Amino acid sequence: MAIKLIKSAFYHEMETRVKLCEFLSHPEQLSIGKYCLEFEDKFAKWQGREYCVFVNSGSSANLILLQSLLNTGRLQKGDEVWFSSLTWATNPMPLMQLGYTPIPIDIELGTLNVSLESFQRSIEGKNIKALFITNVLGFCDNIDAIAEYCESQNILLIEDNCESMGTVYKGKKLGNYGLASTFSTYIGHHMSTIEGGMVCTDDRDLYINLVMTRAHGWDRNLPADIQDEIRAKYGVGWFYAKYAFYTLGYNVRPNEINGFIGSDQMQYLDEIVTIREANFKRFVEKVNSNPDFYPIQHDHIEKVSNFAIPVVCKSLEILEKYKVRFEAEEVEIRPIISGDITEHIFWKEAYGKLNKKTTAQLVHSQGFYFGNSPEYTEDEITILTGLLSI
Repeated sequence: MAIKLIKSAFYHEMETRVKLCEFLSHPEQLSIGKYCLEFEDKFAKWQGREYCVFVNSGSSANLILLQSLLNTGRLQKGDEVWFSSLTWATNPMPLMQLGYTPIPIDIELGTLNVSLESFQRSIEGKNIKALFITNVLGFCDNIDAIAEYCESQNILLIEDNCESMGTVYKGKKLGNYGLASTFSTYIGHHMSTIEGGMVCTDDRDLYINLVMTRAHGWDRNLPADIQDEIRAKYGVGWFYAKYAFYTLGYNVRPNEINGFIGSDQMQYLDEIVTIREANFKRFVEKVNSNPDFYPIQHDHIEKVSNFAIPVVCKSLEILEKYKVRFEAEEVEIRPIISGDITEHIFWKEAYGKLNKKTTAQLVHSQGFYFGNSPEYTEDEITILTGLLSI
């Protein structure tokens, strides 16, 4: 029995597909419209943020957030933006593409995340302007202390929360500690709109620029009162407002199919998170009781919500043993996200090889993850827990 990272395109897949077929027969438009707005409103309320801007991918969410910080003058080209070295490629890539100075920060082995201590050690004597932290696979370190430190030092904090939708730390959902946070609704993540992503924030000026940056730099998708405000500010009449471009932008809009699916899937999101959390507790018990693996520190987190379970082996030989073991049972495994991003070709071609040993390198070379699907059967969970046993 093959056990994949994900089992279906959507939660309650057949029911969702029937609804999608019915939806496709009647909408007046399929380009961005009321269903995308409905999904944004539902997700903002669920996350506990004032604003949500829906885009065509989590990667695009990163891109428009970093562009909007330039557009609004929060950051400047050349500014040092430090980021978690254990991350996805589309965190450092837009930093490079937009002219920032990207600098990786090592992570802690127990939490797979940047801690305040590792952050402070790394930036001592540096001219840091922003921290783009990745909340890796449902976990965090002491992000509350990081947020307090950033505020005290006038360092802008933003979060990539694509892998931790629903995780709660010290009474607050991850993704609510920084100025803004990004999310993904890619088919393999917590909830699926096939492709999609969001930026969430409580900052009105940033929200306005994010909406414009999402679509060419124009105001077309903003509320009417904000449109009036912008047009009055720049003296743009109603006729030219149709094609007035106010800021640097892209076209990373979602469509009404994505919006409809997202709005419908929201009814299941709490259930999805609850099941993933229950699965995680069963898996982590096996990981932490096996001397072949480095233990996962999670007791400081109230609710762990992840879509995959990381395993870091204590040697390369042990890793090979478990790769063979999982393959024999047809269990799909992958490297732990991108691993150490500085080990990838694009980074080394731009900046050279990092000539020091890091925890992220250890995770890169000795780690793997398997899925945490809310649709796994009891038999599948039994197989997976058995594979984690000594």
